[in-house]
Amino acid sequence: MNDSVRNTRRDFLGKMGIVGAGALLGACAPAASSTLATTMSAPTRPNLDVAILNFALNLEYLEAAFYLAAVGRLGELATVGGDIARIALPNSDGFSSTNVGIATLSPAIRAYADEIATDELNHVRTLRGALGAAAVAMPDLDLNGSFTAAGNLASKGAITNFNPFANELFFLHGAFVFEDVGVTAYKGAARLVTDVSENGVLETAAGILAVEAYHAGAIRTLLYQQKDVVAAGGLTVAQIVGAISDLRDSVDGSTDLDQGIVNANGSANLVPTDANSVAFSRTTDQVLAIVYLGGKGKGGFFPGGLNGVLK
Repeated sequence: MNDSVRNTRRDFLGKMGIVGAGALLGACAPAASSTLATTMSAPTRPNLDVAILNFALNLEYLEAAFYLAAVGRLGELATVGGDIARIALPNSDGFSSTNVGIATLSPAIRAYADEIATDELNHVRTLRGALGAAAVAMPDLDLNGSFTAAGNLASKGAITNFNPFANELFFLHGAFVFEDVGVTAYKGAARLVTDVSENGVLETAAGILAVEAYHAGAIRTLLYQQKDVVAAGGLTVAQIVGAISDLRDSVDGSTDLDQGIVNANGSANLVPTDANSVAFSRTTDQVLAIVYLGGKGKGGFFPGGLNGVLK
């Protein structure tokens, strides 16, 4: 994003009183240098395809768990190798599909959530199938305390005990935490893939990237439709989304790329891009900083860290 647009956006958020939404995590953000050797020429660059796919698989486990839990289908994750006993959920002693699900989802949002849940489940299945015996097991996932911490930090204490499974609007905010990150993670990894053959790793990853982009666009649109609704802590939907965006920016390094759903001039910002309308990328370190909520090596949504080489 160019400086003028970035500064006006920050001014806009500042006037809403949440410009420093993620500052509390800034000090513990790891360096945003890429974990991967991106400067090597293609002929000498090591084949990192297995590591990249396993990195993606960790993220897909998380997204699948989130959406499946939202629609009461969490038990299906076990059919593709997920261990639902490793998932921490709000207000839940056990981890079966019978004690989760958002009762207040409207028929339309329920239909969207069901479709996305199926897509994410299929992504886990596809990546595990491509990796075979090299596929990593599902790590511990936290869909409880991580959201509480993220909500509190993003709102500077205005929102406590944030539970994305409490109601429809909170669910959409929870989904926003993930979706843009998945898109930028896949885009950042695409140029590092070695197998560019027909139906190979790159084509599969590009196909999943496109699906994640559709998901992100849908979530951003649904949130924009309610941008002026006061959702929690006296903050509107647009303010909360902006705060989540700033929180992600604060932990993923010195870049200022993340964007909310409203531009500084009040216009819609449904597709986060640069000045040339090109989607931006994140390195593995930047993605890890976000999903760990600023923790080093583990934390946030992955309390024990990711499984695999890139963690």
